Amino acid sequence: MIAVDAEPFPYPLAPGGCTALVVIDMQRDFVEPGGFGASLGNDVTQLHTAIAPIAALLASWRQRGWPVLHTRECHRPDLSDCPPAKRERGSPTLRIGDPGPMGRLLVAGEPGADIIPALAPLPGEWVIDKPGKGMFWNTCAPDGLHARLQAAGITHLVFTGVTTEVCVQTSMREANDRGYTCLVVEDATASYFPAFKAAALAMLVAQGAIVGWKTPSAALLSALPA
Repeated sequence: MIAVDAEPFPYPLAPGGCTALVVIDMQRDFVEPGGFGASLGNDVTQLHTAIAPIAALLASWRQRGWPVLHTRECHRPDLSDCPPAKRERGSPTLRIGDPGPMGRLLVAGEPGADIIPALAPLPGEWVIDKPGKGMFWNTCAPDGLHARLQAAGITHLVFTGVTTEVCVQTSMREANDRGYTCLVVEDATASYFPAFKAAALAMLVAQGAIVGWKTPSAALLSALPA
């Protein structure tokens, strides 16, 4: 095990194939103008700060041949997996499934649902389409993502992506409930609302890492073995 300088105390990282880098929802629909995030009235540039730290982590994981997992929040074209409680919530200018500048918003196969080019998955990396906030719910049929991770021998998950307080936090909490040792990388995650990001990170590490640990990318990268 490798001790990574983290809060609330050092994170025990398992080097090699046991630790997967998780990149949550770095999609055009959330990060670029004209997507779903912008339709909600958000300043999408708030998310851009996470791109370079994630890219650095991806390069490091890929150099070592360690597992990488990308998620995309998106729905079937007929929206059969998008409940009305989700589609009708809020007052966006465009709703999930409506046509926009990058195709139908948050619909699988549309350009907006793609991961941004700067962080595009490489062949062999996992790409998980999820209809909800968390990455474990209704994904990887028939056995589910948890079974797939277990079969691969993955015990530790390092979380990055957007948004901190919604899909990142939900996925990390789901992972904690399933027994994974979780770390969130502070500067490799972002929110449209910086105060929400700060609150989410504080909640995740409270009470002795009740959900997991947090650390900046520099501390994590410096701890990795050559």
